[in-house]
Amino acid sequence: MSLRRMRAVAGKEFLHILRDRRSLTMALAVPLLMLLLFGYALTLDVDRIPTLVYDADRTPESRDLIAQFSGSRYFHILGYVDNYRAIERGIDRDQCLLGLAIQRNFSRDLLAGRKAEVQLIFDGSDSNTASIAKGYTDAMLEAYGGRIRAKEMNRRGGAKLDPPVDARLRVLYNSELESKNYIVPGLISVIMAIISALITSLTIAREWEMGTMEQLLSTPLRPAEVVLGKASAFFSIGFLDTLVSIALGVWLFRVPLRGSMLLLMAASCLFLIGSLCQGILISAAARTQLLAYQMGLLSSFLPAFLLSGFVYSIENMPKVIQALTFIIPARYFVSLLKGVFLKGVGFQVLWVELAFLFAYAALVLFFATKKLRQKVA
Repeated sequence: MSLRRMRAVAGKEFLHILRDRRSLTMALAVPLLMLLLFGYALTLDVDRIPTLVYDADRTPESRDLIAQFSGSRYFHILGYVDNYRAIERGIDRDQCLLGLAIQRNFSRDLLAGRKAEVQLIFDGSDSNTASIAKGYTDAMLEAYGGRIRAKEMNRRGGAKLDPPVDARLRVLYNSELESKNYIVPGLISVIMAIISALITSLTIAREWEMGTMEQLLSTPLRPAEVVLGKASAFFSIGFLDTLVSIALGVWLFRVPLRGSMLLLMAASCLFLIGSLCQGILISAAARTQLLAYQMGLLSSFLPAFLLSGFVYSIENMPKVIQALTFIIPARYFVSLLKGVFLKGVGFQVLWVELAFLFAYAALVLFFATKKLRQKVA
């Protein structure tokens, strides 16, 4: 393999990239646009839950309970209603997510030490949000009930009621529990997978459509030189996109970068090389740019978005799908990004992910070279 011939292919491809201003602008602007849109619009935080209140008791105790909900940042009291039908109408019209109905005789049962009834009506059309909201309300009611019981026992017997278990929570790695700290690192891998696969999936297919591939094949170039030369030209664009995504994540979205920047760059280069060679493999298999674009989109965006653990937890997927995720390279890169960004762990913990990314890059490079050799033959 000649480094001189490979450098010539890279120079030719780089000049073509500079002349195609629209593709170059898309390759540089799309990652920025995706990061801004997903970073701000895609959030898993559930707070300020719109709530309607039906207080059938109208006592100081019921008002005290409502005040607990109103004073929490997780709930937003939209207003008060006089019947259940008004709550149902609010949920049907997507005006509220939660209906808080305090039953009649709530205060009497509470002060008498009996179970006081409070009904919670959730909009279950979004099951994930409803489950999180239910957890918030359960914790709120449990804390309120414990405080009332302790107050009543102190009033009657003068003894202080201590809880049987003193639970003190400590949240590691994302103490603010902000979803952007979870989403943005994974989003970097999705952006890299899409851009790398798409911009290179058109390169050889474009050569076939323009009729210049025959001229290229008439030269003494070897398939490996063509693949590496073309990949190296697009590597500079992909690496620039990676640096911009990391910089925006750290400085704009304030995602903590606790680990080694050198390890992050090494892993990014491995994943970038594999994704670029994957795009060239697709381009070598498809003779038209349209087919290459469609294959590149299906093989990069969908697996990276759905099966990498970027948003959806792999542990909650069916066993068959969980097994399928082991062949998705974005899964290992997402795990590595979150380990470096949030946990600050190093090579001794993430060497398995690095090994998989290296194997992925080598395997895709081998198949891309083999496929191009078949085209030459």
